[in-house]
Amino acid sequence: MVATTQVSAQSHSEDTVIEVQDLSFSYPGIDGRPLPGVPPVVQNMTVSIARGSRCLLIGPNGAGKTTLLKALAGKHMVTQGSVLVADHSPFHHTELTTSGDLAYLGGNWVRDIAFAGYSIPLQGDFPAGRMIDGVPGVPAERKALLTKVLDVDPEWRMHRVSDGQRRRVQLLLGLLQPFKVLFLDEITVDLDVLGRADLLAFLQDECEQRHATIIYATHIFDGLESWPTHLIYLSGGRLQLFAPTAELPEMHDLGLLKLVERWLRKGKQQRKQAEQQAGVKQHPEARPVSALPQWSNGYAPGRLTSSLKDSSNAVMRM
Repeated sequence: MVATTQVSAQSHSEDTVIEVQDLSFSYPGIDGRPLPGVPPVVQNMTVSIARGSRCLLIGPNGAGKTTLLKALAGKHMVTQGSVLVADHSPFHHTELTTSGDLAYLGGNWVRDIAFAGYSIPLQGDFPAGRMIDGVPGVPAERKALLTKVLDVDPEWRMHRVSDGQRRRVQLLLGLLQPFKVLFLDEITVDLDVLGRADLLAFLQDECEQRHATIIYATHIFDGLESWPTHLIYLSGGRLQLFAPTAELPEMHDLGLLKLVERWLRKGKQQRKQAEQQAGVKQHPEARPVSALPQWSNGYAPGRLTSSLKDSSNAVMRM
């Protein structure tokens, strides 16, 4: 099997819960428009995912995994109709997230504070239990189950916990509402072996018992051999493969880690060959930021000065 050429997708059916049709997404430049000459981060993606699936999203750094998950979770505005979750556009139909039917967990639990710093851990002299009890409408049984699965002590003071303990509280709060669709982006990196194993077992039960659907992006494959029902392989912003694990004999012969390593090495070699043929490593038509129209005047968050030297609204010129 050649992973970079084989792509499979399910046709739409009543069991389809995630429908992606010709999705492309580009991050805008400072003028609010895509950078000229730079291809989209996600390109022409079409895929259908059935209810109850446990999909493992894999690919090299920079492949577009986080961007894809955020687009599916409604955190990026995309063309209406290009992404449907439970027959609704997640960006335009905010009830999906407010109801808890769609959940996204990713990134570190941090915040930026103006004039203080960036990526400051969420902390404070209050117990974890106050945050947990503050989520309304959660059945007591589910709250108790997740507290046990994630081994969270409600008495933890949130300014004294470790990174792993803070991650456990983040996961617990994100999973309290019974979700129908869940997107996970490298959310287990701070968990120990037992915490990760217990979480994955809980998520598998959610899919098998409640028919929830999960897409989980990770670079950690220990203990995942039998967890996913499908693999999604992304490279260069393009869908290279989407297939049930039962249809991948190489996975059972080589193991998940070896199979993914083979795909990544082959993709890296192909990218190098493409760069050599083109004679450049970057997109030759892309203009530097300084050459773009300064529609936003380049103001940086949390500062009283412009980030662009030649901005017409710069507070101070050097």
